[in-house]
Amino acid sequence: MKTFNDATLGQVNEAMKNSWTAFKEYRKKDLKQRARFLRTIAKEIEAVSSQLIVTASRETNLGEARLRTEVKRTIFQLTSYADACEEGTWLDIRIDTADPKRNPEKPDLRKMLVPLGPAVVFGASNFPFAYSTAGGDTACALAAGCPVVIKAHPGHAETSQLVADAIDAAAIKCDLPKNIFIHLHGASFEIGKALVQHPYTKAVGFTGSFEGGKALFDLANQREVPIPVFAEMGSVNPVFLLPGKLKRDTGVIAKMYAASITQSAGQFCTNPGILVGIENDDLDEFEKLLCDEIKKVRPEKMLHPGIAKSFIAKRAKALNQKGVGIAAVSQFEKEENEALPTLAEVPAEIFLNNPLLHKEVFGPFSLLVKCSSMKELLQVADAIEGQLTCSLIATAEEAKQNAGLIEVLKEKCGRIVFNGVPTGVEVALSMQHGGPFPATTDSRFTAVGADGIKRFARPVCFQSWTDDLLPAELKNANPLGLWRTVNNELTQKAIQ
Repeated sequence: MKTFNDATLGQVNEAMKNSWTAFKEYRKKDLKQRARFLRTIAKEIEAVSSQLIVTASRETNLGEARLRTEVKRTIFQLTSYADACEEGTWLDIRIDTADPKRNPEKPDLRKMLVPLGPAVVFGASNFPFAYSTAGGDTACALAAGCPVVIKAHPGHAETSQLVADAIDAAAIKCDLPKNIFIHLHGASFEIGKALVQHPYTKAVGFTGSFEGGKALFDLANQREVPIPVFAEMGSVNPVFLLPGKLKRDTGVIAKMYAASITQSAGQFCTNPGILVGIENDDLDEFEKLLCDEIKKVRPEKMLHPGIAKSFIAKRAKALNQKGVGIAAVSQFEKEENEALPTLAEVPAEIFLNNPLLHKEVFGPFSLLVKCSSMKELLQVADAIEGQLTCSLIATAEEAKQNAGLIEVLKEKCGRIVFNGVPTGVEVALSMQHGGPFPATTDSRFTAVGADGIKRFARPVCFQSWTDDLLPAELKNANPLGLWRTVNNELTQKAIQ
């Protein structure tokens, strides 16, 4: 296995200065040029995909099938964000033409999004492709016109380097500015701190733990000029089980959630870490069937020893809390760095009074919270912090009868799942992968789907400029054929 030295603080400074120089040129590249770059990156990754999968499997303990799927997803992200970049709707173009007859005279106003500047992206540990070097944050920043400086995740440093080489090859093929993409290694906190606090850094993308994301967020806000940090920091993704649906489909729901809890050793930010139901015979039957399924799941090696150690410690801490019992564990012996699939249980009264039980245990672990009534279930929903997702298992009639619960869940998350599982995040324009703090640092944005491009751009209004001086996106003739809102009408037509 190759080893890589941490970047020095001097190299960080040089990288950010070079990225700022590249930004001055790259921001002038039109949408077609940026889109071509993303598509070329996708082709370069596809060309070395076999090597990438072998390397990532060795570094992360993830299986070939999982990694092959993730590479395909990464390629799809790059090409779909390229399409969205080129189509240009994300620019949010607004035009209100002048009215000289009005008193006072109405000026000509034209607004669009422009790139923020160099973006620093931290590679994620659990997704070596889709959320790392050429992942969603990188693709969105490049689509927006921002150069990217990547800090490779030390858990898959060699994989990250191979992907970085593919991006560099794509930049050369597209004749793009040198240093439009810069790849750095660094396991130390000081490297991350220096990148976030460098004056040429204009935005940060992060996927990982709450502790890591919050630390970067705080550093960004301590700067003389604060910058946005788009941090996805994990979630327990609570599932609310209503009695009617549970009675009707007990076995199906148990199998579905056993798979969701334990898939890939539970190493997903959308893993369902809390299940909430009302005590009765059907909940008992559901728990029994879920326990049976959990027991059948073999332990899997986690991404790296650090994550395995964290899982063991947080699992033990949760299980040692007053009133928490073990409902089921895998019947198989676990080996070093493997995670033991676990279902725990706790009365809602205890859960409500112990905030530690509301926290994520990253891995194949879920806590069944048993409520005495619908009133107590609502109290649990109200007590839970911000989440990426909430799931409702209910009949249509139960959903209609519990509008108050649904309103609470809307306040708590970015995506509400109905009669399904939260794991599996579709790359689509309508996807929202982000939620209220502490799930993310800014719930207005998504980390998945082309709307994520908007994170790395800001609006600028051009007032009373003559047509020849305006950017092509705002010119009367609409030479790029973009969709624009002109005098409150969405249109592709030229302005006469």
